Amino acid sequence: MRLSTRLAVLAAAALATTAVTTAPAFAGQRPDPTTDVRIIAFNDLHGNLEPPSGSSGRVTQSDGTTVDAGGAAYLATHVKQLRSQVRNSLVLSAGDNIGASPVISALFHDEPTIDFLNQLGVGASVVGNHEFDEGYQELQRMQFGGCHPTDGCQFQPQFKGANFPFLGSNVYFTNGLPALLPFTVKFEGGVPIGIIGATLKDLPTVVTPEAIKGLKFGDEVEAIDRTANLLDFFGVKSQIVLLHQGDSTEVEGPNDCKLRPGPAAAIAAAVTPKVDAIFTGHSHQQYNCVINDPAGQPRPVIQGSSFGRLLSVMDLKIDLKTRDVVRSQTKARNEIVTRDVTPDPAVAALVADAKTKAAPIANKPVGTITADLPAAGNAAGESPLGDVIADAQLAGTQSNNAVIAITNPGGIRADLTYKSSPNGEGDGVVTYGEAFTVQPFSNIMQTITLTGANLKNVLEQQWQGTTTRILQISSSLHYSYSASAPQGSRVSNITVNGTPVDPAASYRVSVNNFLAAGGDGFTEFTKGTNLSGGPVDLDALIAYLGTHPNLAPPAADRITRLP
Repeated sequence: MRLSTRLAVLAAAALATTAVTTAPAFAGQRPDPTTDVRIIAFNDLHGNLEPPSGSSGRVTQSDGTTVDAGGAAYLATHVKQLRSQVRNSLVLSAGDNIGASPVISALFHDEPTIDFLNQLGVGASVVGNHEFDEGYQELQRMQFGGCHPTDGCQFQPQFKGANFPFLGSNVYFTNGLPALLPFTVKFEGGVPIGIIGATLKDLPTVVTPEAIKGLKFGDEVEAIDRTANLLDFFGVKSQIVLLHQGDSTEVEGPNDCKLRPGPAAAIAAAVTPKVDAIFTGHSHQQYNCVINDPAGQPRPVIQGSSFGRLLSVMDLKIDLKTRDVVRSQTKARNEIVTRDVTPDPAVAALVADAKTKAAPIANKPVGTITADLPAAGNAAGESPLGDVIADAQLAGTQSNNAVIAITNPGGIRADLTYKSSPNGEGDGVVTYGEAFTVQPFSNIMQTITLTGANLKNVLEQQWQGTTTRILQISSSLHYSYSASAPQGSRVSNITVNGTPVDPAASYRVSVNNFLAAGGDGFTEFTKGTNLSGGPVDLDALIAYLGTHPNLAPPAADRITRLP
């Protein structure tokens, strides 16, 4: 049976079941005409089975204090506690469960993470952009199981796939047929609850073109509304959206709402009032907001940071007669996945197994550092770890006559911490596993020729609407910028090796293949010429660490922010 046909059959079967089971539920009078259902969700786990380290393993509270958080075994305990408190509950994910994962999951093509999600009892997940990192066929393997076509089954003798559906109402084949299930229906408290999944329509800008060949991604609001209307027609009145799109925030606690309005807020304000709650992801932010729907009714919109540090908990009260959510009685919160609880033993055993099997590779020392190398940028956006990675990429492409290296901040997935050595003594040892966690994508370095004018345009593209992405640059490149200046005129004083950039001159610039293809909206890179291949980005970093023992954080002087 073709996949598109199978998807249509599954959707029809779900709706047929709903139509039968949503006949009047009671003839007599009920003492309580409502039922309570708790939704427990998370987003952007990225295979973080072990407690993440550095800033990636902390949650900042409203008062500025931080709490160590995350780790699959702790997350599982929190989920069990939350489920034990109510009679009816669902566990859901807002996407990016896999991809950009630490080595103990990534070495096994994220099979350990899918096994963990099955143990956790996840009922449904929307696809995020990272679910497509290894392509559509690999996503189908994650769903339906089977051994990897090249590497086989290295984690367990068999891989059975996910026990839950991956949803994507706006994911299509190029012929227009659905590539994924748009929704699923779950029954809790005797009431059908529709779960709609939608991923970001701009997904092609944040993955390599080869990974999504043959697919297209439609407007989120149109797809959600179409699916919500279909569910409503068949009597499914309680509806939840898992949206893999998010906004940025000001510094805030897990339950504050200080959004810098972006695509997620716009989608939340436009989606049909038939939808009762929206769980978001992708931006790795923490917020707990209420945004009015098009009918002017308040609707919760929430996101739980990333890496399993928060659980987004929403308590719904559903009218048993109308089978719809009583919006005024919805209660939402983000709960910190603290590490002061007893780790779930079954999940802890799974993580230990993955760690043991990965250890021969993951624990190999590749370098030493003298202090933490954070991934986060300073006020100008320059990151100590970003500086090191860009320098490593420049060093790794010298045979291509590169004079500049530029990397995207989204490709830097974690800090390198001084006290994260295997023996715990803080000796500054960097292991392969730690380096892999920082650069997990296996992007290939490419060197292209850009004019000075192209280079300035690249730097100007760091500001795209409400989104700012400060590229990380090698020590050979310096510039200033004013964020308050008009679009296209923010960057000035560009120099290469101390010499002002000539707009008409040519410069050899090394970037990863994601940026070279115009990823993250940096379309100016596609104008590059004379492309030469280079090493994998992780290999470049490891080689650089090996030749620069006791590496110290570089001086943060490459990017100057002006008033």
